Amino acid sequence: MNLAQVLGGVTLLRTSAPLPVVDVRGLAYDSRKVEPGFLFFAFSGAKTDGAQFASVALQKGAVAVVGDRPAPGGFSGLWLQVAHGREALALAARNFYNKPDERLALTGITGTNGKTTTSTLIDAMLRAAGKTTALIGTIEYHLAGRVLPAVNTTPESLDLFAMFAELESLGGTHVTFEASSHALDLGRIYAMNVHTAGFTNFTRDHLDYHHTMEAYFAAKQLLFKPRNGPPPRFAVLNADDEWARKIELAPETHAFWYGLKQEPPPSPGSKTTWIKPANMEMSFNGLKFTVVAGERKFPIESQLVGHINAYNILLACGAAISLGLTDAQIQKGLRDMTRVPGRFERVEEGQPFMVVVDYAHTDDALRNVISVARAMNPKRIITLFGCGGDRDRSKRPLMGMAAAELSDYVVLTSDNPRSEDPLAIMNDASVGVGRFNTPNLAEPDRERAIKKAIEMAEPGDVVILAGKGHETYQILKDGPIPFDDREVARRVLRGFGYSRKKNGSA
Repeated sequence: MNLAQVLGGVTLLRTSAPLPVVDVRGLAYDSRKVEPGFLFFAFSGAKTDGAQFASVALQKGAVAVVGDRPAPGGFSGLWLQVAHGREALALAARNFYNKPDERLALTGITGTNGKTTTSTLIDAMLRAAGKTTALIGTIEYHLAGRVLPAVNTTPESLDLFAMFAELESLGGTHVTFEASSHALDLGRIYAMNVHTAGFTNFTRDHLDYHHTMEAYFAAKQLLFKPRNGPPPRFAVLNADDEWARKIELAPETHAFWYGLKQEPPPSPGSKTTWIKPANMEMSFNGLKFTVVAGERKFPIESQLVGHINAYNILLACGAAISLGLTDAQIQKGLRDMTRVPGRFERVEEGQPFMVVVDYAHTDDALRNVISVARAMNPKRIITLFGCGGDRDRSKRPLMGMAAAELSDYVVLTSDNPRSEDPLAIMNDASVGVGRFNTPNLAEPDRERAIKKAIEMAEPGDVVILAGKGHETYQILKDGPIPFDDREVARRVLRGFGYSRKKNGSA
């Protein structure tokens, strides 16, 4: 494919020379990956500015460099200036890989909490239907059965289109991905054809990046009314979330509204289907209810627990229906998926109390996970949590309030402090904890804190280890170290003499 074809649809503001007739062998936004014949995109990242590597890319054989500013001083190659570097990359990647999004069915899930669980549920349903799929999200990427490490919740557009093209070459047909607010705002899914867009819920998070809730919401809105490209054919929206009810839809988008409480709002000009549960049974062992989707009704069973997973299941069912799956395929997918790593994940060593690990790292997520535990009628709930460093400080006291208001005992500890002082972070959170008279302790060493939380547990209690979920590392000032809440909890439980074999459960 020649340079002009790759740049089809990209508006060039200024070029340092006319476009040559030259073939493009590949694209890169990391100069270390440039090979002869590549087109290099030099935009600013979180830590580095790609423009400073433009000459390096040229020396490695790049045919040209695309940037959203004038060429840096001393650059002697072909510089193509565009208005938005990442949007240009998305258009070029789509062209280079021959627009695979037009042939694959893409489902994007956005919202503050629940994206990973919902995406995993949808992928399980698709695989139960015999589809070859890709799943792209926070924990890891799955590509036609192959597992890849997740660099970002939503990768850059070039990486997405490369995965789409590979999936298509392997006979794949469906992609489910988490659409983070950062990715939407930065243009990582710019100009992409999305078949179904889902919205979980919307609560305070990422204000260190977006600054205001309105800007955060505006980024989420882009999945439903994109800056470029067609709107999704289907949208699956949470009727019980006040922000979701503000989502603007295109007239051609079919709206599936789901919820446990409210009826769907009117969607002028759009076809609407209401999805709700009937005869719900919620227990320690999971969920049972009948899905009512318009005139369609079918029973489901899931090992996932709590009302928050009822919402996730309803969203997943709506997406599955939009993708043409049958009742039996949806039911099988739900049965096949027994857990999501780090999402209310139980740690079992035969102990007479429950230990769960959850990724909850916002006040709303903490409230949800504690409410799920409370619905099990435990004797007490012991909640361990911390707050991330170099992130929105304003949510720290809110998380402390959520933990202290709903728990019987709180253990405040460190999460991923990054460059901040762990004690300073904990002090911010302790302001919220102190709003209530809930017994609590503070221990900055996370492993010691986990040991203390488990040590005080009695039969019938629930111990919640919140914040890190599936993560297998802890990010300190000097860099990451290996750390997995699940493994630490298992080690602590065994140290106290519990054993699955001894108790007959393994």
